[in-house]
Amino acid sequence: MKIISYNVNGLRSAMGKGLLDWVREANPDVLCLQEIKAGRDALDVAGFEALGYHAYLYPAQKPGYSGVATFSKQPPKSVTLGCGHEAYDFEGRTLRLDFDGFAVLNVYMPSGTSSPERQQFKLEWLAWFSTYVKSLRDSVPPLVIAGDFNCCPTPLDLHNPKANQNTPGYTPEERAWFAQLLADGFTDSFRHHRGDEPHHYSWWSYRAGSRSRNVGWRLDYLLADNRLQPRLAAAGLLPDAVHSDHCPAYVELA
Repeated sequence: MKIISYNVNGLRSAMGKGLLDWVREANPDVLCLQEIKAGRDALDVAGFEALGYHAYLYPAQKPGYSGVATFSKQPPKSVTLGCGHEAYDFEGRTLRLDFDGFAVLNVYMPSGTSSPERQQFKLEWLAWFSTYVKSLRDSVPPLVIAGDFNCCPTPLDLHNPKANQNTPGYTPEERAWFAQLLADGFTDSFRHHRGDEPHHYSWWSYRAGSRSRNVGWRLDYLLADNRLQPRLAAAGLLPDAVHSDHCPAYVELA
């Protein structure tokens, strides 16, 4: 079971850059996309369906903003659109598919970079999200949380940690939150397989040739409930996919 998470920075834009051909080649069993930027406009998913996927979309109410979509070859046992929190559901932040033995929670976390108010919104979201995940543990199968977390947990996860100590995405509060989420029973699948290898990133600014120089941040994760840890067969990043300013992350469950 291969699960891929990919912030496409606009699904229509990514499809115009050959996303469907890439999906055909990568052939994930579950594909979680973030920042689909659909708004209330309908997206044409016929291309995904032709590849054998069942399509589930949860766009933001605001046009051209946020939103998540999950494509699965196997029909899930149940689908949960949103999280029941009005402000977060308005922005299309979460979508959960439950299967036999595990569930995939597709999440696009706020970035906090546009203003101090949005960073405060992000910190409130993080606190709420931890409580939300705990509330699911007794009612749904073990979770794989897939998505753009918009934060880095350690100095290994961004190119220049010293210069970004208080930058949204690497503030002390966000690092502490991430550490606590892992302590609450989740495994960073990438680090589980790649250890402390440096210079692995999933997002690069469009400015100053950042991607070609590998000046980036690792913002995209597949966190697995510790109960799934024995099934973590492989995990990594796919930096050669260039449909977005992000690259995909993947995990394989035995």
